[in-house]
Amino acid sequence: TFTNKAAEEMKERVMSLLGTSQGRYVWMGTFHSIFSKILRIESAYLGYTNNFTIYDTDDSKNLIKTIIKEKNLDVKTYKPTIVQNAISGAKSSLILPEEYCNNSLIQEENRAKQMGELGQIYRAYNHRLKQADAMDFDDLLVNMYILLRDFPEILFKYQHRFRYILIDEYQDTNHVQYMIIKKLAAAYENICVVGDDAQSIYSFRGANIENILSFKDDYPSFEIFKLEQNYRSTKLILEAANAVIQNNKYRKPKNLWTENGAGEKIPVFRALTGFYEATKIVNESAELKREGFSYNDIALLYRINAQSRILEEGFVRAGIPYVIVGGLKFYDRLEIKNILAYLRLIYNPKDNMSLKRIINVPRRGIGL
Repeated sequence: TFTNKAAEEMKERVMSLLGTSQGRYVWMGTFHSIFSKILRIESAYLGYTNNFTIYDTDDSKNLIKTIIKEKNLDVKTYKPTIVQNAISGAKSSLILPEEYCNNSLIQEENRAKQMGELGQIYRAYNHRLKQADAMDFDDLLVNMYILLRDFPEILFKYQHRFRYILIDEYQDTNHVQYMIIKKLAAAYENICVVGDDAQSIYSFRGANIENILSFKDDYPSFEIFKLEQNYRSTKLILEAANAVIQNNKYRKPKNLWTENGAGEKIPVFRALTGFYEATKIVNESAELKREGFSYNDIALLYRINAQSRILEEGFVRAGIPYVIVGGLKFYDRLEIKNILAYLRLIYNPKDNMSLKRIINVPRRGIGL
C-alpha cells in the first residue's frame, strides 16, 4: 500500500478473517516499510549494517545544503529543494549517480538551467549517505531493486516467499516500484493490482500511469474486474466525473453509476486570483451564518497547506473564528526531531547528520 493507515486497516481485516495465528505471517505494509524490513535482514549484501539510519525529507535536505555549501555553489541557483527533487526524480527512474553524470542529455539540460554541478552534488550526496550508514526514502526502493538485480539467491528467496502479491493504488506506482514488483512476481505471476487510471494524479511525484495501462501486456493471462458502482456520490457528481474522464486520450473504459439520488447541481466559481477566491469563501461563510447556520457547520477543504495563509487572513479581517485541523505534524516539531536525532546517533554512531543536529542542543559552544 502507499499509506500506513491503509496498511493498518488491511492488517485488521486480514487478522479478523484468518485469526492472529495465521494472519501474522502475511507481510502487509507500505512499499517503504516492507522493503526497509527486507533491507535490514539482507543489509550485508549491500555493505550496510542492519541498523542503518533512514533519513527523512529534512535530513536529506540538510545534507544537500551542507554539500552545496562545501562546493561553494550559489544557494540561490542550487536551491536545496530543487536539488532534492531532482535527485529523488532520478532515483525514482533508477538513474544512479554515475549514469546521471554520464548522460549527455541530462547534463545538457542541467547546464541550460545553470545547474551544471547537479550530478556532482548527487554523487557526493549518495557517497555521504553510504558513509553515514544511512538511506533516504528513495534508497529504500532503489536498494531493494539492486538487491534483487545483483543477487540471484536473494531474488529466488523472496520470489518463493511471496507467491501471491496484492498492490493497492497501482496507478500511483513509479518506475522503480514497477521494476521491483515485476521481479518479485516473475516466478508465479500470482499478482493482483487494484487501481483506477482515471485517478492517477501523482505524476509530479514520479507515478507512471503506463504501469496500470500496460498491465495486460506484462501479464497476458490477466482477468479484469470492474467495480463501477459508487456508494458515496450522487448521480450528478458521477455524470460530471464521467464526462471529464471521457476526454482522457488513454484510458480503461468504465462507467460509474449509483443508486443514490440525483443530488444538487454542482456550483462552479472561477476566481481570477487567490485573493478573490478567499473573499468569495469568507463572504459565503458570513452569509451562511446570517441564514442561521453555526460556523461549526462549515468545513473548508484545500489541496495544499500553502493555500491556508490567504484564507486565514480573510477570516481574520472578517472576524470569523476558525480552527486549522492538522497543521504541523508531531514528528516535524523541532523538539521531537532533536530527541529522535539523539536516539538515532546512539543507534548508529556513523550518522553525522544527527550528530550535527544535536551537538549544540542544548547549547554547548562546540564549533563545527
